[in-house]
Amino acid sequence: MKYIFADYHPLHFITTSPEKIEQLEYLKKITQGFLWLPKKIHNDNLSANFYDSSLREHLVNIWSNSKCIVFCLTLGAVTRLIAPLLTNKKTDPAIIVIDPAFEYIICLTGEHQHQGDKLTEILAELLSAKAIITSASSNLNLPAIDSFGYTFGWKKGEGDWTKVGANITQNKPTLIKQESGLNWWCQNLPINHPFIFGEGIKDNSKKGEKREEDFLKQSDDDFAKSIFTEAEKQVQAMVYIGVNKTPRVDIPIVSWHPRGLWVGIGCERDTSPILIENAVNSVLAQYNLERNAIASLATIDLKADEVGILELAQKWQLPLKTFTSEELDLIDVPNPSSIVEHEVGTKSVAEASALKAGSWSNLPENNLFPTLIAPKQIFKQEGLKGAVTVAIALSNLEYNPRQGKLYLIGTGPGAIEYLTTAAKTALRDAEIIIGYGLYIDLIKPLLHPSQIIETSNITQEKQRAERAISLARWGLKVAVISSGDCGIYGMAGLVLEILANQNWDGKQPPIQVFSGITAMQSVAAKIGSPLMHDFCAISLSDLLTPWDVIEKRLHAAATGDFITAIYNPRSQTRQQQIITAQNIFLQYRSGNTPVAIARSVTREDESIILTTLEEMLNHPIDMVTTVLIGNSSTKRYHDLLITPRGYLGQC
Repeated sequence: MKYIFADYHPLHFITTSPEKIEQLEYLKKITQGFLWLPKKIHNDNLSANFYDSSLREHLVNIWSNSKCIVFCLTLGAVTRLIAPLLTNKKTDPAIIVIDPAFEYIICLTGEHQHQGDKLTEILAELLSAKAIITSASSNLNLPAIDSFGYTFGWKKGEGDWTKVGANITQNKPTLIKQESGLNWWCQNLPINHPFIFGEGIKDNSKKGEKREEDFLKQSDDDFAKSIFTEAEKQVQAMVYIGVNKTPRVDIPIVSWHPRGLWVGIGCERDTSPILIENAVNSVLAQYNLERNAIASLATIDLKADEVGILELAQKWQLPLKTFTSEELDLIDVPNPSSIVEHEVGTKSVAEASALKAGSWSNLPENNLFPTLIAPKQIFKQEGLKGAVTVAIALSNLEYNPRQGKLYLIGTGPGAIEYLTTAAKTALRDAEIIIGYGLYIDLIKPLLHPSQIIETSNITQEKQRAERAISLARWGLKVAVISSGDCGIYGMAGLVLEILANQNWDGKQPPIQVFSGITAMQSVAAKIGSPLMHDFCAISLSDLLTPWDVIEKRLHAAATGDFITAIYNPRSQTRQQQIITAQNIFLQYRSGNTPVAIARSVTREDESIILTTLEEMLNHPIDMVTTVLIGNSSTKRYHDLLITPRGYLGQC
């Protein structure tokens, strides 16, 4: 599960008692974190680190290099230890406390900023303990307003986060003005949420200098009030989501900035870095655009080594995209230049680079047509060398710099208690869940309202796989759900096959497969021990496999005396296949061979019928039924099927 815990590193586990070291060693191994113990309990058999100083001094040493610290101590002791070290919730690590009996886990600090709440729930799954979550937003099933945007790669803007957060948790009307960025975050809000969704910030001014002038006058009450409609004036706080600067209003406000701005830059060789930065800042100010909303800088590949552009990218921690003159010359721009075309082989650098960069997409269903919101402007400045041209485009899908992940999860036969701990852990960590609607319904109690849910029909496996890959490449942690085991007639094979066809490098996005209990195993457990000797599984669905191939496999299983599990035995359109399968097995086995017909095993409508090969078609069989045919030695004993392994013959 190494991919699950990568976002929580550096992760430290600390205890001062030798009594629970085994459990902490287990967590350390699973999470690949650090286990710290006092040197007085040093043991060469322990895979731990040891500190010589007092625990208080040791905490000082690791504090700044920690994203999360997990203590196995009393809550009071931990509170006294960390109190002198707490300075700012933006930089302080998440603090999680496991009680000495390993029955409860509580997140003490860093619930949102460092995903402490989520890690607490994940560790509770691993330890079969009770997670204690005290953050108000989690208990109200509301998004954590100070951290939810990180999922989409948004950057945090200005604002009074404490007051706005308090307003939301007190269920007071809070205005949401979202002008750009995905709105997936609000898809699963509870019915009684406090949000009022506005139409977007009204532009009461002209473009350019006049607009900037008006925004600078926002201390004026009339202008502050003018951005609200009459229906919105009841609100007591506001959340702005967009690429503009945070509006100045007379109520508490916070802002998130989706990274949808693409800054195209062209310049003379060796243009002053100061001039380049001043030029970009000037355009941002002129159009009231927020620097935190920039996705990337972009230019022609001839400028890939331009010092001023490289310095700006490094200073603002932005990627730099470069394009060939041939690529840029294909972009239609409003202000082409024959002079530029003569110099570099394309009629535009700044505008074309901005539009080309903004046309990116890892989501194939999103046809991105970026808008040039700031046409090119040329800047020169007395005393500074060179000249620079700047243009800015806005894309309709934000750039997400985060690394996504793919979790391929088998959810078992249906009942939640049959999910593996690893599968539950992956489900907790995922940001978006994709699957057939029925399968997602079966695991809904495990899902969190902040998670995005996408369901589709049972025949849309390929679409689900392609969608999951796209979203993972875009930057989300994606869980693809299959019933039973995802690698047995599930989604794992299809996802990997598509990735292979896309020349996947085996690394990006990283993938982890989580096995599940498949129907064959679930049925066997319900009826005794029918799989004690060699067995096989055959699907009768000929949608993807030619029927003549399936027939060959049925003959092979029957002649080989394999215990055989029949998947997808009958549907509304496929009625003959199970009849043919029975006829084939009757050629090689007695009509008295025990057969189990199991429908919806572990679910509320579970039905299991023990019958014989000869009588099996006298019972209801459909797509949620698994038929288990015994071999020549399988016997029925009361309501159980037993296949001898052969041990008694060796006695």
